[in-house]
Amino acid sequence: MPRQARGEYLNPSEVQVIHAVQRCVRRAFLCGEDDATGRSFEHRRRWIRERMEFLASAFGIDCLTYTVLSNHMHVVLRSRPDVVATWSDDEVARRWLRLYPGRRLADVTPEEPNDVELKAITGNAERLMEVRRRLSDVSWWMRCTAENIARRANHEDECSGRFWEGRFKAQLLLDEASLLACAAYVDLNPVRAALAKSPEGSEYTGAKDRIDDLQQRADKSPVAAIAENRRRRRGTHAWERSRRCQHSGWMSPVEIREASDAPGPDASSCGRRASLKGFLSMPLSQYLELLDWTGRQLRVEKRGKMPSELAPILERLGLNTAGWCDLVKRFGKLFKRAAGNPESLASEAARRGQNYLQAPGAGLLTAAG
Repeated sequence: MPRQARGEYLNPSEVQVIHAVQRCVRRAFLCGEDDATGRSFEHRRRWIRERMEFLASAFGIDCLTYTVLSNHMHVVLRSRPDVVATWSDDEVARRWLRLYPGRRLADVTPEEPNDVELKAITGNAERLMEVRRRLSDVSWWMRCTAENIARRANHEDECSGRFWEGRFKAQLLLDEASLLACAAYVDLNPVRAALAKSPEGSEYTGAKDRIDDLQQRADKSPVAAIAENRRRRRGTHAWERSRRCQHSGWMSPVEIREASDAPGPDASSCGRRASLKGFLSMPLSQYLELLDWTGRQLRVEKRGKMPSELAPILERLGLNTAGWCDLVKRFGKLFKRAAGNPESLASEAARRGQNYLQAPGAGLLTAAG
C-alpha cells in the first residue's frame, strides 16, 4: 500500500503540532566525534540551533522543544496560521525576504528589502497568498533548516551531493498526552543514548536551554533553580514569556496560561518567536521535575516509585503512570504518522478518510485503572 502523501495530513492552514525528525544520509556524522577520521563536528550543533532560532523569528511557527544528536535532529513544532493572519502584507513580505533575500551585504546577512522587492510580493495577490501560507508551513521550516545546514556542511567537507537521507519524518501529535510524552522523549534523547546523565547535562536540547535560563536567573544549581521557580510560580508566567530568557526565549513557553492562552493568536512582540502561547497544562518547574525523574529511571533501567506530586500530572492527562517510562523510551517506535490516545487517533482517521489509524502504544495513553 503506498504511503499517504504528506500534504494530505500536514495542513499549514490549520494549527497543528508536529514532531519532525531529520537524519543524515547513511547515518553520517552531523555532529560529534567521527571515530573513523578523528574529526570533530560538534560545532554543527550550534549551526542548527542558531538556524532554528533565526527561523523562529521569521516563521509563524512555534518551536516547542528540540534536540540535536550526532546524526539526526528532533524538533516539535506548532504551526500558527492564526498568527500569520494578523500580519500585514508588508510584514509578510519582509519576513519572507529575510528568508530568501534578493540582496545580501558583504557579510552575507540579508540586506534591507527595498520598495521594488516588497512590491513584487505585496502587489501580486496570488504570490502574497502563497508566501503567507508558506510562513506557517512546517515543511518549509524544515526545508529552510536542512538546505542551509547541508550547504554549509558540504562546503566545509569540500564535497557535493546529499547531506540528509531524504525528507523529514513527521508525526502529528493529536492531544496533550501525546505532546507531553513526545516532548519528554525529545528532551531525554541524549539521556536515552547515554550521552548525558541528566537533562541539565544534555547539550543542545530545549530542556537544557530552559534550565540554563533558570540557573542564570537564580544563579543556583539546576535542582535549586527548579525549586525556586516552583516557589515563585506566579511570577513565572511573565518571566518565561519575556525577552530576557537568553537561551530559551525563542521557543514557546511551557505552561498554558488559562486566562490568556485561550483560542487566538497571542502573537509575540519580542521578535524572537511567533507567539507567547504555552503548550502544556503544567508549570515549567513540574515539567523539568518530571523530566529529571524520568531520565533517572531510563538511565539506570530500573523503575522506582513515581513521586506523589508528579503522578497526578499524568493521571490528569489520561496517561498510564505505570507505563510512562516505557512510553517515553519507545515513543519513536510506538507511533508512526500520528500519536494520541485511541479517541484522538479515531478522530484523525475519520478526518483523513481512513477506517483505521491505531498504534501499539495507544494503550499507554490511557490512565491506569
